[in-house]
Amino acid sequence: MVESDIIKRVRFHGRGGQGMKTASRIVGTAAFMEGYYAQDFPVYGAERRGAPIMAFTRMSDSPILERGIITRPDINIIADETLLSDNAANVLQGTENETVTMVNTHYSPSHVKEAFDVNGEVTTVDITETVLKIINKPALSSVAAACACKLTGMISKNTLEKAVIRELTDIHLKRESISKNVEAALICFDNTPDITTSGIKTSEGYNGNRIVKMEYANPRVGTPSVYAMGNTIDKKTGNWRLYKPVIDYEECSMCRACFVHCPHSCISIDESGFPQIDYENCKGCFTCMDECPKGAVSREREVRAW
Repeated sequence: MVESDIIKRVRFHGRGGQGMKTASRIVGTAAFMEGYYAQDFPVYGAERRGAPIMAFTRMSDSPILERGIITRPDINIIADETLLSDNAANVLQGTENETVTMVNTHYSPSHVKEAFDVNGEVTTVDITETVLKIINKPALSSVAAACACKLTGMISKNTLEKAVIRELTDIHLKRESISKNVEAALICFDNTPDITTSGIKTSEGYNGNRIVKMEYANPRVGTPSVYAMGNTIDKKTGNWRLYKPVIDYEECSMCRACFVHCPHSCISIDESGFPQIDYENCKGCFTCMDECPKGAVSREREVRAW
């Protein structure tokens, strides 16, 4: 690429079902609407809902000659704060002093930076709180995209709105749901600090030639990886949870319906006959709440401490 060319690279980290693939598409569509060249694509395997996934967006004022995963992001969007503690997800790998990392959390940027030794600048926006208030479910695609658009400094609020409408219409969401997503996205755009990266003036890892020689990139860099066999028992799936079930033992009749119906065997019976929830592995599906004949199980918002 010539020296005047600028590429901005956005990497999204989330969990299956949170909408990071759609978020990357919204940003790519918004960049295209603004007149830039754009790429957007996800990477995942035979993942299940809740497993770490990644998606990527590149935008430039000239044709983008590089391909493949983004190992050195300008903007790193972490839509699930629990991934910071997941070594296999590698959400901070490849970040540098010029990288801006946005974390979906209620904690302050300084707290995140200190707790996880994050390179570059850190900003935090509680996008989950916004979507729960407006959409009433943790659909993070439009709000994560809004934060990324703001941080690029290349995409306007008006263009973001058009891109959200186009992409969510293409996946056949109802008009009311699209309207709520737009509202949430615009709020998160405003709540995202005005921090922009300068972008990198050459193709990632290469010199300024028009012809780009593609080189091997280790797939472990910037992508979720499993390094050892038989480690499923070590993956505490309770960190996927947004809400947790809580048992009111004064109302509990010890009928064991929750124990019988729990699809992940996260409920045991103690010596006194009462059910006990294994919060390290409970995913928060609330089958126990649905099956409890006494209504003794309630829903409580998860608050995590670092």
